[in-house]
Amino acid sequence: MKPFLPRLLLLLLVVSGCDSPRQSQAVEGVVSQRILCTTEMIAGPLRSLVGSHAQVTSLMGAGVDPHLYKPSPGDVRKLLEADLVLYHGHHLEGRMGDILGSHHSPGGNSERSHFIAVTEAIATDKLIHTSAGTVDPHLWMDISLWSEVIEQMHRILVEFDPDHADDYAQRLEQLKQELAQLDGEVATTLDLIPPPHRILVTAHDAFAYFGRRYNLEVKGIQGISTESEASIARVNELVKHLCDRSIPAIFVESTVSRRNVEALIEGCASFGHTLRVGGVLYSDAPGPIDSDAATWRQMVLHNARVIAEGLR
Repeated sequence: MKPFLPRLLLLLLVVSGCDSPRQSQAVEGVVSQRILCTTEMIAGPLRSLVGSHAQVTSLMGAGVDPHLYKPSPGDVRKLLEADLVLYHGHHLEGRMGDILGSHHSPGGNSERSHFIAVTEAIATDKLIHTSAGTVDPHLWMDISLWSEVIEQMHRILVEFDPDHADDYAQRLEQLKQELAQLDGEVATTLDLIPPPHRILVTAHDAFAYFGRRYNLEVKGIQGISTESEASIARVNELVKHLCDRSIPAIFVESTVSRRNVEALIEGCASFGHTLRVGGVLYSDAPGPIDSDAATWRQMVLHNARVIAEGLR
């Protein structure tokens, strides 16, 4: 594994003194390779692929908004100490861009860098683009599309650790079968929503891939990033739409303030339409470890069940 680039090393020295990054040392019976992921949406499937061959950790856990996350000195140290760093790309980790973007390898080539953006190898025609020309980074909302990202993780993993390629291939096939079953379960659950009510309104625009895959019209109060602010015009537009279509519920997100959702409820009430909160969705991070949305797979299924119940 090549040493880290000087700019990142300099950053560590600035924030944490003159400590040098630790190197992974092979010890019999101990996992020596360390893979660091920015979010649990990457780390969860990767653990299924890796098994006991490496230690997989994530920087951001339950309830953490990746759009707003700012790395601490301790995070920088973890990035330096990892043998491989996997992150989303397409500006999901907005405030980590200076660290991640300057050292990334979009094609998964670990000979160039071991900072790899796992979504940036996905074909452009499969991505959703905003009116501003940027890419919607919430690919994990579409299980079939995230399965392609997981295949990219597998390619990176085999390049990183070719000695266990056969094991990784078997684990990938098993995981793909499980995800195909999950994809079908989500679709069946959402089929319960009657056509007139298949409109999903959430706090920010994170569910476009979900809507495209499962045939829902999706509208966010805020934009792609939670750093954006909802305009009065946008709130008024949504209030009219919800009233005209008699939509029974909208949804809050675990990592986003309820303020704008409550504004929509009040706006609809002023026109005589009763709108309620249909439940809490997990968009940018899984739920607590003891919840029914503690992993990426669980959060997608949780969301489908809550949406179906709220809109029925």
